[in-house]
Amino acid sequence: MAADDAAGQAGPLAGLAAAREQSAAAAAALQAAVDRTRAAGHSWREIGDVLQTTRQAAFQRFGRPIDPRTNKPMTRQTLPGAEDKAIEILGCIIEGRWEDARADFGEKMLEAVSADRIALAWAQMVAHVGSYERMGEPLVFQANEATVIEIPLFFEAGDSIGQVTFDRESQVIGLFLRPAPS
Repeated sequence: MAADDAAGQAGPLAGLAAAREQSAAAAAALQAAVDRTRAAGHSWREIGDVLQTTRQAAFQRFGRPIDPRTNKPMTRQTLPGAEDKAIEILGCIIEGRWEDARADFGEKMLEAVSADRIALAWAQMVAHVGSYERMGEPLVFQANEATVIEIPLFFEAGDSIGQVTFDRESQVIGLFLRPAPS
């Protein structure tokens, strides 16, 4: 790579690194604001309303649940990279690459969910809420031993949620397209 090419690439890469740092800082600031809001006595419903999400989604993203068996904070360890994989899977569906969407499926999912079944589900979604417009901010949380990613999907006449669930080995064990809660 020529020196000019390397210098040209440094600008976008440096910008990408700066954006990642800003995103991490914004996430930390949002968590701190939620913590202060809860400490001030506000409900998860109020927080969800401000964040334009459900109270459950707000709690799952920002809550600090206590294990009733041990009275200690519960772990919130999720599978690294699961959010990006979920976005990629839903992107494949949106682009009509049904078979590619199945690339990370576990054995049971491969048996239960064919490319044709994914195509049918997407066609039914589009018939119900119109053309796809954009994805929203993913919500990542742990459910038992699995990592769940819920991504708002916005269409011309309504909204839905794309949900992808991964096991510990990074295999997809659940995929749902469902209407967004009102």
